Amino acid sequence: MAEGGELLELIGLDSGTQSVAVRLLSTSPSFTGVSGRYFDAEIQIRSDFVNASVRTGIFDEDIEEWGLLLDALEEAMGDAAEDDEVFAGDWPREGRTAYLRFVAEDPLVIEVRDAPGTGICVQVPLALDDDWIAEAGVRLRAVREALGA
Repeated sequence: MAEGGELLELIGLDSGTQSVAVRLLSTSPSFTGVSGRYFDAEIQIRSDFVNASVRTGIFDEDIEEWGLLLDALEEAMGDAAEDDEVFAGDWPREGRTAYLRFVAEDPLVIEVRDAPGTGICVQVPLALDDDWIAEAGVRLRAVREALGA
């Protein structure tokens, strides 16, 4: 947990009526492996329709890949009006744990996928403010600092 006993929020996307968040359950790694430190985390969905959470985990490299995906989303969201092809990106990488798929539509759609576990997928459309990517970058920097990354 972060200072004060609060969970450290890496992703916090909230449209006012529904939200998707990824919170690290501890700033201490569960273990260190070939891919670096591994942190237990939780994905949470909140809406009038569904309130759910699923355990997941992220490596140090996943934190860096989140920054790269944010850059790609910023570019895709800027090009959305010009391009008929819809950008989608997964984070963390599909296969080993529950993950998010970001679909750069208007509104942004987040799919929470528990493919290796239950096989359940929940789509959450989020009409976010224009500065959501900048806010996500602030969260990312705070997590990097807290973890010493």
